[in-house]
Amino acid sequence: MIQLPRDRMDQVLKRFDLIEARMAAGPSADEYVKLASEYSELQEIAGAVKALRAAEGEQADLEAMIEDRSTDAEMRELAEADLAAVAERIEQQQQQLQVLLLPRDAADEKSAILEIRAGTGGDEAALFAGDLFRMYERYAAAHGWKVEVISASEGEVGGYKEIVASVTGRGVFAKLKFESGVHRVQRVPETEGSGRIHTSAATVAVLPEAEEVDVDIRPEDIRIDTMRASGAGGQHVNTTDSAVRITHLPTGIMVVSAEKSQHQNRARAMQILRARLFDMERTRLADERSESRRLQVGSGDRSERIRTYNFPQGRLTDHRINLTLYKLDRIMEGELDEVVDALIADHQAKLLAEVGSEG
Repeated sequence: MIQLPRDRMDQVLKRFDLIEARMAAGPSADEYVKLASEYSELQEIAGAVKALRAAEGEQADLEAMIEDRSTDAEMRELAEADLAAVAERIEQQQQQLQVLLLPRDAADEKSAILEIRAGTGGDEAALFAGDLFRMYERYAAAHGWKVEVISASEGEVGGYKEIVASVTGRGVFAKLKFESGVHRVQRVPETEGSGRIHTSAATVAVLPEAEEVDVDIRPEDIRIDTMRASGAGGQHVNTTDSAVRITHLPTGIMVVSAEKSQHQNRARAMQILRARLFDMERTRLADERSESRRLQVGSGDRSERIRTYNFPQGRLTDHRINLTLYKLDRIMEGELDEVVDALIADHQAKLLAEVGSEG
């Protein structure tokens, strides 16, 4: 039998009802936005708690009917059949609530910064980086998220040496955070006349997008340099002194943005810098906890090879959870849900195991 934290369930319902009452009382616009955000976060859990308690009440009524000696045989038989169905429903609801009540990553609801860099493999690695970006673009579109390219360095024959984009929407980071790492591709390059399979790689980093309230960047801690933009092959090169490089002096983190507007470059560079500093702090806090509490799928190390895309066999393999799927063409079209959901389920299973061991 699943043991649920009943006190925590009571707290959720009490808070949910309080927020509902405060929203109905007509608060200020700013307060309403904050309340609505928290209401949205608690709505699914509160609904699950109420559904479980309704089912438990139904179970108690059926048990009382069965135990009542005045209940005739036919009614008792029907009640016993209903009781079995209710018990099965309660077990499913308890499992759902167990997952919903797990400790949550505070960054899960945030948008994300997606960074893809070509690794080993030359031109083929840049082409693969481009393929990965299009895969994530299509996945984002299917979820109603907005993708905006912040900076891009194109490859000599196509694709990208590096591309950085913001992916905006609710819960983006929760879905994409396990994509960080080295993605390896095995395929025959278009330029390969002999048909030899080539192996190359690209590195993906997914950072939670940070607001100004999440990261305090003091003016004296940054140096801003303006410089002339340049690019590969003379394409999309901005010849005015509009590129902006921001250096965060305490950490040495350097961000460059080289689009047409200097003002926009500064804003975008600060956006990326906040995300990297926020991610650095999250990593530091994770490192302070014992290794048994570091529950990322794999190590979370972006130098770790996490996935192989084998085009000749139409196969994708995620090495962290031993998942192999033979529908690579559909996955590259953005049908990533099966992979993402498997990674999230593995993460939740590890959390449940930890919570159980602590209990």
